[in-house]
Amino acid sequence: MSLIPATILTGFLGAGKTTLLKRVLTEAHGQKIAVIENEFGEENIDTDILRTESKEQIVQMSNGCICCTIREDLRETLQLLAAKRRQGLVEFDRIVIETTGLADPGPVAQTFFMDDEIAETYLLDSIITLVDAKHANQQLDDRQEARRQVGFADQIFLSKTDLVSDAEKEALIHRLKHMNPRAPIRAVHFGDVALKEVLDLRGFNLNSKLDIDPDFLKEDSHGHGHDHAHGHESHDKDHVHDEHCGHGEHAHEHGEHCDHPHHHHYDDDVKSFVFRSDRAFDPVKLEDFLGAIVNIYGPRMLRYKGVLNMRGTERKVIFQGVHQLMGSDLGPEWAADEQRVSKMVFIGIDLPKDILVQGLEQCLV
Repeated sequence: MSLIPATILTGFLGAGKTTLLKRVLTEAHGQKIAVIENEFGEENIDTDILRTESKEQIVQMSNGCICCTIREDLRETLQLLAAKRRQGLVEFDRIVIETTGLADPGPVAQTFFMDDEIAETYLLDSIITLVDAKHANQQLDDRQEARRQVGFADQIFLSKTDLVSDAEKEALIHRLKHMNPRAPIRAVHFGDVALKEVLDLRGFNLNSKLDIDPDFLKEDSHGHGHDHAHGHESHDKDHVHDEHCGHGEHAHEHGEHCDHPHHHHYDDDVKSFVFRSDRAFDPVKLEDFLGAIVNIYGPRMLRYKGVLNMRGTERKVIFQGVHQLMGSDLGPEWAADEQRVSKMVFIGIDLPKDILVQGLEQCLV
């Protein structure tokens, strides 16, 4: 039996998670969706569109979708839904989990990897974060939870962009990309997000495509193209694209000038950096190093992903992780004319970039 895809919907209070959910639930898309709500939410789906058919916390909707409130723990709720589905008591094709406005999506995501029974039933598809453009800068300044939600995202939706100027919107997108260059950012108006932009995004798929915003990784602006090797001893700048601006032909560190209207803060603790190298990795050294790193910094590592050139195999090695949980897989073979470049992106809270870079360099053949 195929696995049931799961989507985690997270986001700032008032950013419109409930509006988006209502649309997903009421649209006639022919899919039966189970929504799991954290009942500590400030805003529950209006009960007027629900009709309760049992004493349980599962409510059925007119179009066959169901809504379930978490009273216990997410794992138990997922197991309960799966059991009822097996018994033919409820019918659903996929689930969407709405977290409360300030929840950390990390533990929610980890649930899908840590419990065998859950892993054999469900497949985590992606984490979607809704950002309220009007209040985002304030929320990002004040609340680490909001910054974490941005770091975890596979897809970011910006709501209320009609309430801010174009310059403010661009500056906010710029800020979000520094925190998370992996997640596409889309401005949305409520009620007209296409479902294909919400479901089946495959953010947790181990595939050979590493989605890093191309502006963030403008290799050529650093004076080296793809056609030559470059030394790794003292040229950190050569291959670590830290906080690259994409708005001018220069790289800049956090404190440096970037010709872009920035909000005053601009030193968010959630940061990302990209490591790339055209020398192969030694598999044993790399495994040891990454194991040690997630042991020490795991709680501060939100998402990390890489497509690697590994000695001893003609295939790409793909790895990704959330906090301390890391998985890897063999991908397709490198094409004959393809340059074998390893690329990794790390998104985390105040990660020690220099330690990571130095350690990764020592794992190169």
